[in-house]
Amino acid sequence: MYKRILVATDGSELATRAAKHGLSLAKSLGAEVIALYVVKPMAVDMPAEVLIPVPEEEYQRSAEKFASQALEAVKQSADELGISCETRSVENLRPWQAITETASNEECELIVMGSHGRTGLMGLVLGSEIQKVLAHSSVPVMVHR
Repeated sequence: MYKRILVATDGSELATRAAKHGLSLAKSLGAEVIALYVVKPMAVDMPAEVLIPVPEEEYQRSAEKFASQALEAVKQSADELGISCETRSVENLRPWQAITETASNEECELIVMGSHGRTGLMGLVLGSEIQKVLAHSSVPVMVHR
């Protein structure tokens, strides 16, 4: 059925649960896993009142460290299950775009990711990354709650 599964993570508790679900599915299918973390570039489009001045190099180091830790957690879980898992960290302002492009480039047949469950006005105004992945993905998407 699925031979390559993309597991997107942001290191959150919900994403970790989704990753474990994706890994379990991969094990049952004998599939390979590509674990992906999308690093968003330092935001400069915030109002000055809420912008916290952080040197760009410090932000980048911190973001890369967090990405590495999140991906290592998925890799470790995959290793414990005996699953082949490669990790990727990609920088993109639009996480949904990085997820769908990576799935395509890596010839993945399924994307597994957690839903952050944003609702109300913020969900309407901003939309969610999962909605954008669902709208733009050329492969099935499994959303884990």
